[in-house]
Amino acid sequence: MRVTRLVILPGLDGTGTLHEDFIAALGTTFATVQVMAYPADAVLDYPSLERRVRAALPDQAPFVLLGESFSGPLAIAIAADPPANLRGLVLSTTFARAPVPLSRLLAPITRVAPVHGVPLAVLRWWLLGRWSSPALDRALRRALRQVSPQVLRHRAGLAMRVDVVGLLHRIPVPVVYLRASGDRLLAAGAGRLITRNVADCTCLDMQGPHLLLQAAAPACAAAVKAQAMRLGWVR
Repeated sequence: MRVTRLVILPGLDGTGTLHEDFIAALGTTFATVQVMAYPADAVLDYPSLERRVRAALPDQAPFVLLGESFSGPLAIAIAADPPANLRGLVLSTTFARAPVPLSRLLAPITRVAPVHGVPLAVLRWWLLGRWSSPALDRALRRALRQVSPQVLRHRAGLAMRVDVVGLLHRIPVPVVYLRASGDRLLAAGAGRLITRNVADCTCLDMQGPHLLLQAAAPACAAAVKAQAMRLGWVR
């Protein structure tokens, strides 16, 4: 019987509504799959989000933590000071330091950026590329519409200023990093920085865009399942 759980920390939207296909593709790999949702109308920094997430993690059951995009630094912080029942960490298209060139200089712009006014074509090109589909476009727009512009701007600013590289060497559990071949959001070195600084890290190159778990759900689920079996997270 499966006992290990999977806990997913979502991307910038924080709604937890964009993972249905990935969860379905995982099947019975894990005992349960929980997607955390962040408050849609509360401006919270990474430490505040970390406290909320830690309070909601499984108390005793073994679990694997998956940090996606914006939530990668949060997942790294938790894994660097892990609960005793954390078995492993999966990082998907994420970063330990400001993810795009000059992002620290651009961070102030996020305070006034018209988030909900960004044309769908721009979001599609940036986050989905050639993997875009009408269903994914609708799901993305719907998720973003659920979150206040102020919160989205704040989270984007946090991501552009974050630096948790110093925590990477403290992670005691195995790490699996999913790197997207068509990621137009992250600088090429974002994944390399993580893999170079984590003692036990497997980097998997996946075909897909920044929204990898959404656009390549079956392939990502198969990769996570294979690594979970190899690393003994599940049996």
